[in-house]
Amino acid sequence: MRMESRIKLNCGILLVVALLATPVVAQMGAGGSSELQQKFAALKQSAAANKQKLHQYQWVETQTLTLKGEQKPPKSNLCSYGPNGQIQKVPIDQQQAQQSGRQGRLKQRVIEKKTEEMQDYMGQVKGVLSMYVPPDAQRMQQAFQAHNVSIVPGGGAPQLVFKNYAQPGDQMTIAFDMATKKIQTVNVNTYLDDPKDPITLAVQFASLPDGTNYAAQTVLNAPSKQISVTTTNTNYSKLSQ
Repeated sequence: MRMESRIKLNCGILLVVALLATPVVAQMGAGGSSELQQKFAALKQSAAANKQKLHQYQWVETQTLTLKGEQKPPKSNLCSYGPNGQIQKVPIDQQQAQQSGRQGRLKQRVIEKKTEEMQDYMGQVKGVLSMYVPPDAQRMQQAFQAHNVSIVPGGGAPQLVFKNYAQPGDQMTIAFDMATKKIQTVNVNTYLDDPKDPITLAVQFASLPDGTNYAAQTVLNAPSKQISVTTTNTNYSKLSQ
């Protein structure tokens, strides 16, 4: 009986210690997540408000494509947001298309086929990347609720890392300045239909005079296709109401 009493006493002590320790662990967990919650809430609010501001503008997008080490002539588009919330692009320079039409028929067909294949691939790439830039508040919220958001420790602007943000296995890292409430950089690792076809995107942000934040330059790399695309956005002007 004496041995049983000791066992019961020890079990009781362990139970009391466990109960006392539980609130401490919970508080530590809540304290650790409060910083993340604060920074995430500020980022989400800023991204949502800034996206609405961008809808008031039109701008010039200039893209330079490098294929297998060969740089192609740059192409420019006049861009603005359409009624469906998607970016609409109108080519500014049609000179290249006119020049290709003057070449021989066989050579022209080969060029057209390669051009069509490239445009199709780049269309898929842009479709995927539009899910990341500009960052979407709703997708960020979904990632946060799924516990797929973390903070990278270190000096400078806090970096929030989103995993499984738009596709399983992807990652988006946002450097967010808490003082100015603006995104500084976005870095994305994702893919098209297959993870074996990876795509990376590095985005540098800047601000307009009224404080609107925009993607000033993006560098896209698709290693499997030996494609690199540098995009600069300039000449922002407000649309007439």
